[in-house]
Amino acid sequence: MPTTDRRTRRTRGLLRDALVSLVLERGYANVTVEDITERADLGRATFYSHYPDKDALLRHVVTELQEELDERLRPLVPASSVGFTGKPALELFRHARENRDLYLLILRGEGDGRALRQFTDARTDAVRSVFKSRADHHDVTPRIDLGVLARAWVGEQLAVLRWWLETDPAPMSAEEATGMLQNLSLRGRYWANGFEGDPPDPAPTGADSPQS
Repeated sequence: MPTTDRRTRRTRGLLRDALVSLVLERGYANVTVEDITERADLGRATFYSHYPDKDALLRHVVTELQEELDERLRPLVPASSVGFTGKPALELFRHARENRDLYLLILRGEGDGRALRQFTDARTDAVRSVFKSRADHHDVTPRIDLGVLARAWVGEQLAVLRWWLETDPAPMSAEEATGMLQNLSLRGRYWANGFEGDPPDPAPTGADSPQS
């Protein structure tokens, strides 16, 4: 790797680490570029040679995290598979464990929720693409809009992931947490609530009924 590339990666790594640690300590709104450069032991000119402002730094940090996660998930989600193996969810939890502070920054909604929206939208797009590829490969027709299906699945994972990361010590292993998510995906909430057999027919939309 050229020296310039190594230097760039090192500088951006220092800025990333400074941003994450400061945001978790003070909150995103209370962190300035000067705070970041002081924590990273770098000059302001160095910061501005890489990013126009702290928002750009945050976007870049989240993008890098997404790209790293996508690279790890890619071999686990072939279109030829029916899916529901639990392996991608487990890899997400493992990746989050390795990058706990950055995931907490995102999942807590720091930066007026921008990082969380960026991460959620990217994960939803990726999951929707996987669902569509599998449906096309196996010539099946989804019964629920794929956008809704993907967003619901991603939302469940991220909600459980935040709880899992925030709790110290962890309430269960990553394998146990993702195994429960896998069962929920395979069998549904009706089964998960302890009921047996086929669920009752759903009430018409708009009818008075308890919320699920």
